[in-house]
Formats: sequence, C-alpha cells, structure tokens
Amino acid sequence: MKSAETGANTAEPFRKVLISANDNSRVETAQINGKDVTPDSPNWSVRKLTLHGGKQEGVDVIVVDNGRLKFTVVPTRGMSVLFATLSDESGDVRLGWDSPVKEVVHPAFVNLQSRGGLGWLEGFNEWLVRCGLESNGSPGTDRFVNDAGEEVATELTLHGKIGNIPASEVEIVVDAAPPHRIRVRGRVDERGFFGPQLEMQTEISTEPGADTFRVSDSVTNCGGLPQEFQLLYHTNYGPPLLEGGSTFVAPVERVTPLNDHAARDTAHYATYAGPKLGFSEQVYCLRLLPESDNRTLVMLRNQARDRAVSLAFSTEELPFFTLWKNTNAEGEGYVTGLEPGTGFPNHRGIERQHGRVPKLAPGATRSFHIDFGIHVGEAQTQSVAARIAAIQGDRPPLLDSTPENKD
Repeated sequence: MKSAETGANTAEPFRKVLISANDNSRVETAQINGKDVTPDSPNWSVRKLTLHGGKQEGVDVIVVDNGRLKFTVVPTRGMSVLFATLSDESGDVRLGWDSPVKEVVHPAFVNLQSRGGLGWLEGFNEWLVRCGLESNGSPGTDRFVNDAGEEVATELTLHGKIGNIPASEVEIVVDAAPPHRIRVRGRVDERGFFGPQLEMQTEISTEPGADTFRVSDSVTNCGGLPQEFQLLYHTNYGPPLLEGGSTFVAPVERVTPLNDHAARDTAHYATYAGPKLGFSEQVYCLRLLPESDNRTLVMLRNQARDRAVSLAFSTEELPFFTLWKNTNAEGEGYVTGLEPGTGFPNHRGIERQHGRVPKLAPGATRSFHIDFGIHVGEAQTQSVAARIAAIQGDRPPLLDSTPENKD
C-alpha cells in the first residue's frame, strides 16, 4: 500500500500540508498532478506558489485546475478566491473583475483604518472575498451594551477584518474514491484579547472535469462568552458576464433600496447598463424565496443569454442577499456584486436594531455552503432560469419605494 502522501492505491485520501502555524511550516512551491494521485482521473492539478514584487510580496496563492475549471485561492488574504475561469470550446468564461487594484495585496500593506475606515478597498480585487467576522458593512462608531452590562464604543472599519487575515493552516485533500473531489482546506482565526475569539474553517472544492465548485465554511466561537458575528460573501463580476443588457435573475420576495439614491431606480434593479464614467453605486437588499428544502438559486447572465453564473445556497444559513451595482467606467471598476449573507451591509448598529446580527454561544458553530455553477450556451442558461421561475411561481416581488433606513 502506498502512503497517503502519494495517495494512489489506498482508501485514505491524499493530503498535502502547505501552511501550518502549529508546525511552523510553509511550502514555498508545490505541484500536485492528477496522474500521480488518481491515475484513473489524471487531468487535474494543484499548484502552490508565492508572489513577489510590490505590495504582493510574499503572498501565497493556490491554483486548482480540474481539467476544465480553474480557480485561484489566496490563503494570505483570508482564503479569498482571486478569480475562476471555465475553458470552453467557444471561449473562456471568467468569474472576476478588473479592479483598479492590480496586485494581490499583502495584508501588511492594508491599513483598514485609513480614509475614515475605508482602507479595506486598497486590497479589494478578488472575485470572492468574505466580509466579517466580528463586523461587516459600513465603517463608523458602534455603541452597544457588553456582557458586563456596560455601554462601550468601538470603531468599525469597512467589511471587517477576515479578508485581510492570513490563514494559519492550509492543506490539499483529494478523495481516493471517484469522483476524486479536490479540496483546498484552510483555517483563519480572528482573535484578540478582550475581543472576539472566532475561528473560520473553510473548504473550496471541485471535481475533475466539472463546471461547478463549492465553498463550505464554518464559524466557531472559541471564547467563553456569547459573541456577535456577521458574514457576507462578496462575489464580484465584470465582463464577460457583466455588460449592457446583462440581467440578474432570482426568486425574489422583496427588494429594498439601501438609500435614496438607489431608490430612484428600484424598478430596474435587475438590469444592467454599460460602463458610464461617474456612475454612483446602487445597492439593493433582497429577501429571496426558497424551495421547500430552504434552498434558493440566483443567476447573473450576459446580454446574449449564452453565458451565466449561478449561486445555490440555503436561506436558513444565509437569509439575506445584497445586489451591488457599480457600472462605472471600466478603468474605475465596472462590477456588480452578488452577495449572500447573514445580514445586509449596513453599519452593524443598524443591523443590530433590525435583529440581523446573530450571536454564537460559547463553543457554538454555524455552517455555510454555496454551490457555484458556470453555464455556457443558451440551453443551459435557460434551464437555470426555468428553475428560478418555478421557485418564484405566481408570487410577484414587492418593490419598496423607500429605503429601510434614511440617509
């Protein structure tokens, strides 16, 4: 029997540790090939490398190629996903966008407090970045009553810290049995003395030759007191999926504009214009309709309806959904965000007032799963649209004319 390191001819999964704070170890480069691990499914690979130069000096990245779909995980930036690309005979479909931030910025060069708490934006260029865990949303002072019954104040920065915390443990795991699921696992800790003691375990996985992949996370309160937390999955799309005439398709119960500016265009929340210099972002807060198993499905598709991405997830795990539209000039960041979350991206104080800041009991864990699919051809995108229409049924969405919270 061969060892678990080689992975072949054994019921045990293949495992390769790439980063371990516990063992004080880090692999600078690594190459794992399907032909060596799963000879019956050879056309996949995992590559670990370290970036150099500028603000990306020392950033670790992991490139997973399942033979058809490729995605890049950034352990140094909270296990974010830089981009994903599906290669098809008719051309590539990219999940990602062209941010003005061109390098994969090391957190050491991000000052979250800069520009009045907007420093998070100085490293923002990923396709998927998590917002949280202690807080998410707008910066500013939050006043609340702590567990000792005292009113305290704290300064919150935009979208929290988790996206700028390097992973402490990272490994590659490949199932020995077909279909040989390829898994990138990591642990990211958001801990502080007299502060939260939150641990996120994540797994980003796919199967050889698949056009789908999955993000599975769990958040645990490792402290001895109940702890508030927030989590929002900021997934961001530019061309080719975003263009003039692209549409957002979802089974919607209610749409609420985040502010008065967005309220002026609520009737057109689901359609997109081409790039326009000076466009001011619009944000919409959505409640989605689920199927009987509490799962829901949303889609972004291009103007020709022959390219699309879908997100499937549980409305019990992620009950709120944010649609961010920023159709500014391409050089300024032409992008839209599809963002399932435990709440909306308001300041935490506002979210708490509306009961959208959950608490974890000591030792408690909450889990989250999102399945992403990339769809090529009108038949595929229409099939997804039909599934969404079946969830919507004959229930028209309620469009609010005013925001929940005034500016």
